[in-house]
Amino acid sequence: MLYLTRKIGESIIINNNIEVTVVEVRGKTVKLGFLFPKEATILRKELHQKITEQNMAAASTQDAELLDMEFNIDISGNKAGNEGGGDGNKP
Repeated sequence: MLYLTRKIGESIIINNNIEVTVVEVRGKTVKLGFLFPKEATILRKELHQKITEQNMAAASTQDAELLDMEFNIDISGNKAGNEGGGDGNKP
């Protein structure tokens, strides 16, 4: 982790296109101002973590559903338990 000391009105530049400026300091609270391109996404860390956890949970649910679907389809593409075997064009 990089530690910097900045005074009110001083800035840092990240990736040549994100500017972070110290706007105000009150006790233990620091107000920061950000200038960044429209396509950049900025989230509070706790919100980013929550979204990541929800995405991981959704992905693992989808993986389980896909695995369940795989076990219910035989190699010929017919649903398991479907009689008639073969090409699936015959009743």
